[in-house]
This record gives sequence, C-alpha cells and structure tokens, in this order.
Amino acid sequence: MAGVLGASPAAILAHKITCTPSPKAPIFSLSSTSVQVHGKKLFGGFEIPLKKGRSHLQLTVTNVATEAGPTEQARKIASRESQRPVYPFAAIVGQEEMKLCLLLNVIDPKIGGVMIMGDRGTGKSTTVRSLVDLLPEIEVVKGDPFNSDPEDPESMGIEVREKVLAGENFPVTKTKITMVDLPLGATEDRVCGTIDIEKALTEGVKAFEPGLLAKANRGILYVDEVNLLDDHLVDVLLDSAASGWNTVEREGISISHPARFILIGSGNPEEGELRPQLLDRFGMHAQVGTVRDAELRVKIVEERARFDRNPKEFRDSYTIEQEKLQQQISSARSSLFSVQIDRDLKVKISKVCAELNVDGLRGDIVTNRAAKALAALKGRDKVSADDIATVIPNCLRHRLRKDPLESIDSGLLVIEKFYEVFS
Repeated sequence: MAGVLGASPAAILAHKITCTPSPKAPIFSLSSTSVQVHGKKLFGGFEIPLKKGRSHLQLTVTNVATEAGPTEQARKIASRESQRPVYPFAAIVGQEEMKLCLLLNVIDPKIGGVMIMGDRGTGKSTTVRSLVDLLPEIEVVKGDPFNSDPEDPESMGIEVREKVLAGENFPVTKTKITMVDLPLGATEDRVCGTIDIEKALTEGVKAFEPGLLAKANRGILYVDEVNLLDDHLVDVLLDSAASGWNTVEREGISISHPARFILIGSGNPEEGELRPQLLDRFGMHAQVGTVRDAELRVKIVEERARFDRNPKEFRDSYTIEQEKLQQQISSARSSLFSVQIDRDLKVKISKVCAELNVDGLRGDIVTNRAAKALAALKGRDKVSADDIATVIPNCLRHRLRKDPLESIDSGLLVIEKFYEVFS
C-alpha cells in the first residue's frame, strides 16, 4: 500500500481512507489497464486522483472499467443453486428415535436441543444437516446481526430494544431458521465475537464483530463430535445455554446479545464421554445403533448411490414427502400452545423422575414439553400416556447417575420405572 500511495504504513493508519466509486458503476472490479496517482501510471482500469483534506486522505474512483454484475434476485438464486446439495430428511431410512427428537425440537425450541450418540457411519451428521430443508420461517428485524424477534424482548438485541422503547419503527422480514456449524477447531473469538479491527483502523471507532453464537440466535447450533470439543468452548456453550445471552468483554468493550439456540450435538461414545454439565444442558438424548436388517441396509446403500449419482433428481423425487413434513411441522408449531396435559400425568412424570433419583427439575420440565410437542405433531390437543412413554426415555436417559457396574441401558431403566408408576 505504501508503494502505491507514496506514504508510510504509519501515515496510512493515521488517516481515514475512503473509496468513492463512480455513480455509473456501484459495483466495480479492476481490469488490466492503468491507474494514475499524481499523474503516474500504475495498474487497473481507472484514474485515482488524490484529494488531500485537512484531517484525512480521500481516494476517489473516477472511472470504472467493469460494471455491476447480476441483480440481487439473480444472485440469491445463483447462491441457492450453487449450495452443496443436502440429503432429504424424508429419505433417511430407519433411525426413528433420532428423527423424532429432532422434529420435536424444531416444534418447541425450548425443549433444549438433542444429543445424538451412536456408532460411526450411522447417519448422525447426515440426518441433522438434512433438517435444514424442513426448518420454518421466522420474523426477524431486517439487517439485525442477532436475528432479533420483533415481538419478544427476550430475543431482541440491545439496539432493537432501544428502538422499541423509543417508539421507533423498523423493517421486519421473514427468513428461514438458520443452522450454524461449530467446528472443533474454532477459536473463542470466532464463537463469541470480537473487536472489528478493520473499523478500528479505518474509522477510529470500536465496533463489535458478532460471532457464531450471534448468528445462531433463534436458530440451531450444531456441534459434530461434541465429546471432542475443547473445554474452553464447552464453558462458553454452558454460559450461553444457561442464560440465553452471550456477554463479550474485549478491549474496553462490554456487549451482550441474545443467544437462544437449539443445541444439537453428535458423537461416538467410543471416542470419549461428554462432561456431565454439558450433557445435562441437552434436553433430549437419542441413542443411534447400526441397522442390522439386511434388506434395510441394501435400501440405504441404493438410496445413497442414487443421491450421489444425481442429487437434484433424487431430491426432486422426495419433494412431496418433504412438503408434507414441512406442513406438519408448521401446523404443530401453531397449535403447540393449545395442547393441554392433565395434572395427574404431570404428577406421574415427576414421580418417575423422583424415583429414578434424577438431579434437578430439568428432566420434569423437558418431559412435559416433549410430550406436548409430540401431541401437537400428531394433531391432538391433549397429551396421552402413550406420548409420555415415547419421549420419557430420551428426556431422562442421560440424567441418571452412572453406575460403572451396570450393563443395562439407562433407557430401559426409565421405561421399567414408567410402567411401574403409570400402571
């Protein structure tokens, strides 16, 4: 930069540099002709006369070689078509327990997410990522980096909340619930957010650059191989999952933003156990096993081969089933608040939790929520004992105290206690 502008790096950092493009070409690119700075030819396809003001150095682009590209609508279509094709959720063979847990969390995000543990190669990651196509649309404040809810103060960023208190109007748009992947090698700054160094250097202001937790607000945060996640990132997730807010303290800046997300994790138990504190934060626990039926295994292999051969054609063949699932989820989300559960059933749920020595009350709360979400998914407005029997192993299995000498799956213990209490 010093060679082009004729100034030292220190001088460049000390000045504010702005580029003003020609009004005829809002989007531009450099071509292989020339640039003149103070009458000297450099590179590119336009001249850049330098205007030196009292307090800053200004760059003005006066001629543009290459004009703007596609329109916003065309860009969105091209972006959607260029995305990596996702395996359809409706095409997943077997693994009913895992699929049910995921659907219930989409219907009621307050269930608290799902932990999926099982053998390698059983389709855990494929199933979670296939959920993207089924996610419904939500209303968000347009241009807000935290996906703020225009109606719910608990899911609003601070700036949006201040506008609401001041009685200001702001644009609202609809967008699909987002799914954010948290890589194992992510840094704490990338997850929590950090200072925007570019703005600090160019504009002299301290600005916050949102991280993955901000992007995941009101969406899904997916951690593959969660049992291998570094401890410092586990602590960050615990803090956000507990309060629903992420607080960042960096370089004299203290900022808080909503971070309410559905936490989905997957892993192989052979690679290590999950910390009990984080395990308890998952609302449900799905156990995934390898399919043993030969016919089903052949079907899975054939379907996967079809998808690899022509993803678009394969996805198109499941369009009707996918749309039915989308409508079912949308209907269940709308009717969820009208679903009732008898007090007698609530007492029995709590009795099961108490007799199993489940620590805390999170197991009671999650079981009630999951049973109501299942009733809504089935199109009913009242929870039955069968609904509770379906979801209670997934809600309590991971909350039982581990006995190293116990060889029975903890889910079976929950079922035995359920029938003992409910009979």
